Amino acid sequence: MEFKEFDETVEGSIVLPMTGDETGVLYVKDVVYASYGDVDLHLQILAPTSPNKKIMPPMPEELRKRFGLPEFHPDWKYPCIIYVPGSAWAKQNVYAEIGDLSRYVERGFVVAVVEYRDYTLAPFPAPIVDARNAVRYMKKHAEEYAVDPDRMIISGGSSGGHTAAYAGIFHDDEEDTNLYPGISGEVRGIVNFFGSTDFTFDDSNPVTADRHNRPDSPEGMEMGGVDLNENPELMHKLTVASNITPETEIVPMLLIHGTADRVVNCRCSVNLYRKLKESGKDATLYLMKGSDHGGPEFYAPRILQIVSDFALRVFSC
Repeated sequence: MEFKEFDETVEGSIVLPMTGDETGVLYVKDVVYASYGDVDLHLQILAPTSPNKKIMPPMPEELRKRFGLPEFHPDWKYPCIIYVPGSAWAKQNVYAEIGDLSRYVERGFVVAVVEYRDYTLAPFPAPIVDARNAVRYMKKHAEEYAVDPDRMIISGGSSGGHTAAYAGIFHDDEEDTNLYPGISGEVRGIVNFFGSTDFTFDDSNPVTADRHNRPDSPEGMEMGGVDLNENPELMHKLTVASNITPETEIVPMLLIHGTADRVVNCRCSVNLYRKLKESGKDATLYLMKGSDHGGPEFYAPRILQIVSDFALRVFSC
């Protein structure tokens, strides 16, 4: 039986005209993108959906037809943000920022939140390897989530900012770390929020300054439980700026850091920004006056706009 829309006039009621483009957020939870033995790594995927553009979770075609669900339309392609949450390289809470990250979905982005192998599972460069494989997974499954594989950026905060920054210079497409051979792990830009990227000065991480570079510090644990002060080559290996030269291939980077950050010293981003500029790279630094380590101000409309404008710029390059 054909459905007939209610069209009676109801005295005193108010009829609201709708466009069909009102945007909601489809949340697809715990999508496995990589497995190492009995350890699965997951993505939290957030995608725009609207009455006119219903993006549905992947499902067998017979179920899609049984429930009358719409099929993917090839013209529905959204830019994608690969986001790496911070955790001092320990186990992440990949759900903590879902609400805040949905604000990017309202601006027309698909967001994939990356779980990486923490230092109890594998040392550096495991998080970078994992982030690049997450990029490849989203490219491989681009149609399922209405992603434009040519318009992707990688972002992260704290140790996730370190991972995002390093993912731009860790080119392993031809290596055996690539879980999806033939699919590139490269993106168009990097957004580094208060990244823990520099371990060459004593108060690089003020809250753990008493353990700076020691084996039980986050940075020491990430490098295999070693003393980085006694192994300067490993300290520089973990420091992003130490691995950037004019010859380094790296996409444009946007750095955003609070000047009152008590967890990751703002100078980490300043040093990285200066090294990028000295090396002739495309880099932009925003210093948020009085802001600490993360918080709601990093999802304020002004910051969302800065990130969106950066993405649009690098997509047009």
